[in-house]
Amino acid sequence: MNDAVILTGIDSAGRAIVTMNRPELHNAFNENLVASLTESLRQLDDDPAVRLVILAANGKSFSAGADLNDMRRMADNSREQNLADAKGIAELMRTLNTLTKPTVALVQGAAYGGGVGLTACCDIAIATARATFCVSEVKLGLIPAVISPYVIAAIGPRAARRYFQTAEIISAVEAHRICLVHEVVADDSELAAAADRITIQLLKNGPSAMVAAKKLITTITGRLVDDALIANTAGLMADRRASSECREGLSAFLEKRKPYWQK
Repeated sequence: MNDAVILTGIDSAGRAIVTMNRPELHNAFNENLVASLTESLRQLDDDPAVRLVILAANGKSFSAGADLNDMRRMADNSREQNLADAKGIAELMRTLNTLTKPTVALVQGAAYGGGVGLTACCDIAIATARATFCVSEVKLGLIPAVISPYVIAAIGPRAARRYFQTAEIISAVEAHRICLVHEVVADDSELAAAADRITIQLLKNGPSAMVAAKKLITTITGRLVDDALIANTAGLMADRRASSECREGLSAFLEKRKPYWQK
């Protein structure tokens, strides 16, 4: 890793924190940050000691999205060069969205463009009251292409029709109303407390069950409830009931003790 991204060591409970670290530029994306963040996330996903991942940012902003100085330079690049850069950001979003471990975004200050994408890609998003969001691309003659699958999945096509075209600033309260964030807290100190609270809750649960539950959402979303889907979900339930993790969870509950995954 490098200074653009700080990867905090995994604690005894299995929590890992990935922190964007370009505070002087509002954690704007450049090639270095995008590549480092993608690599960090993949590394954590492959590490069996990691139970969950927290995505945070240093400074007063979560992320301003694209680095405009880089964007200005790339305007004169070939289509192939611009395509390679766009694919890098698209791969970052896909990596975060499909991470098998639970992910929690802690959003303070501004989250614009790609910052909105990162927020939408995390399983749980908590924001401070002063956080603001903006799908700002059209202001620059761009479109929010690579973040669109994840933002639309979070806020729905109806809200996207408005905010993708107006590029207006979205308050934390409005972000909560449209389901971009799950919770709004007063300030940075409460953000840390909320992160502790939600991670404690996550760590009570079976690790492989959470992986399977997360996969279940993508499997089921948009599917017609037909015989095939019913058979699929019944099979998934049967498999989980026969799993060693389920046997341990049930035994621990009946014996009034903690399961092995709770430290």
